[in-house]
Formats: sequence, C-alpha cells, structure tokens
Amino acid sequence: MRKLGILIVDDHALVRRGAREVLNSQRGWRVVGEAANGLEAVKKAVRLKPDIAIVDIGIPSLDGIEVTRRIREAAPDIKVLVLTMDESDQMVRRALEAGARGYVLKSDLTDCLPKAVRAVAGGKRFLTPKVSEIVLEGFLNSSSKHQEGHRAEAQVGPREIEIIRLLSEGRTNKEIAAQLEITIRTVETHRSNIMHKLGLHSVAEIIHYSLRHGIATTQGS
Repeated sequence: MRKLGILIVDDHALVRRGAREVLNSQRGWRVVGEAANGLEAVKKAVRLKPDIAIVDIGIPSLDGIEVTRRIREAAPDIKVLVLTMDESDQMVRRALEAGARGYVLKSDLTDCLPKAVRAVAGGKRFLTPKVSEIVLEGFLNSSSKHQEGHRAEAQVGPREIEIIRLLSEGRTNKEIAAQLEITIRTVETHRSNIMHKLGLHSVAEIIHYSLRHGIATTQGS
C-alpha cells in the first residue's frame, strides 16, 4: 500500500525534527523531504510531489504564504497545511486565500498535527479549536453593521448552501459542477449570487461564513 508522502518546511531544525518524529510514528505515513527556506520548499515540492506539504509562515527567501501559492499553482494535487506560531486573524485569512487546507499552531503540534494531516489528506479542511475561534472573532470584528444586516436578511437556498459547503472544502468550480451534475457556468452564477447576497468578496470570506453558520466542518473526526 502506497504511503502518504509529507514534506516539512521550517527554518528551525528542532521543529522539523519534532514534526518528523510525530509524523513518522503514524502507520502508512512517510516524510519524503525537508526544506529550510521558501525557494527550496517550492523546488522540492515540485520534484518530490508529496501528498502534503507542511509549511511554516516565517521562513526565509519566500514566506509561507507565497510558498503555499506557488506550490498550489505548480502542483495543485499537493495539499498545503500551515504549521506556525502566528495567531493573527489576518494571517489565517491570507493562508486560506493562498490555498492552504489547514492551519495548526506549533503549540498544538503533538496533539493536532496527526489529526490535521489525516483530515487534509481526506479532502477536508482543518483548523485547531483556537484558530477556529480566532477566525470567527476576526470575522465578526471586521464585519460592518451593514454587512451583518445584509447577512441576517439574505435568503440562501439549499443549492447555494451546498455550493458554499463545497467551496469551503476547497473544491474547484469544475469539481463542484461534476459532483452536482450542473455546468461550470451555473456554478459560477451560483457563486456570484452567493457573494452578492451575503456581501462576501472572496473564498476566504465564504469559508468564514460557512464556519460561523455551521455549514462546513473544520476538523476531521
């Protein structure tokens, strides 16, 4: 049976070693490579083609956000999981917008990293409880009264709820169209209508909305 390949990206050797020990202790998983800076990370991701890339934010040459974006562009099948000390709502938003499928704090490495990898590998998103709280608080604080009123009054239909859920799981328009047996243009129309109704402006905001309203699950079981 093929093992799950994982790339670890962090400029601190101790963190890489700790993550490697946690990951290699899981049956069927294998750390296929490590990188200490952003440029090295992108090159190794393209060459090694891991299933999961675990990326720190504050790394040299390219930060983790740009690394996430470049990996997703060069190898869309690689799922990126952020492992960082940064607890800011802004950074969580940027990571999700760049294409990260999960966000784990280094303080939760031992307890949450295996759960996060398992969830992300299974096609789900993963935010630790503390990060989920940060995301929700940031979402509420950044929303204007007008937007809140707009959300409260908006009527979102069952098909739009389904599309919100699929978008929050990281599905592309093409994947959603195939699953729901509709055209890509129809998905795009629904997506546009959803954002207009709810006053949202990006996929990250759709994710925040889905978390707040219990549409999407953030943690794997």
